[in-house]
Amino acid sequence: QVQLVESGGGLVQSGGSLRLSCAASGPGYIFSMSAMNWYRQAPGKERELVAGISNGGRPTYSDSVKGRFIISRDNAKNTAALQMNSLKPEDTAVYFCNLYYIDYNKDYWGKGTLVTVSS
Repeated sequence: QVQLVESGGGLVQSGGSLRLSCAASGPGYIFSMSAMNWYRQAPGKERELVAGISNGGRPTYSDSVKGRFIISRDNAKNTAALQMNSLKPEDTAVYFCNLYYIDYNKDYWGKGTLVTVSS
């Protein structure tokens, strides 16, 4: 069983930066064989994919964060991170870490961490 715990959320002013972290517990081989993703859900909106990184380390980003956010992973530590720069009020949301175990088409989710960007 895999458990994900996010940290690093908080209140920041527009233009500021935050770094979110996701720690995965469970068999290390699952982490290394999985894609890691960050989703977010703003009040009244659907959850959306923000950034993802393949098990081989290839990142992808939504157009709304491209050039501002950087996703990374450390397979030795079973962690993933999302560096968020030039934050905007519209980035305010609960951010969720997701692990997609490719071979079994299975998703694991963290409980989320709140990011609030003030104008």
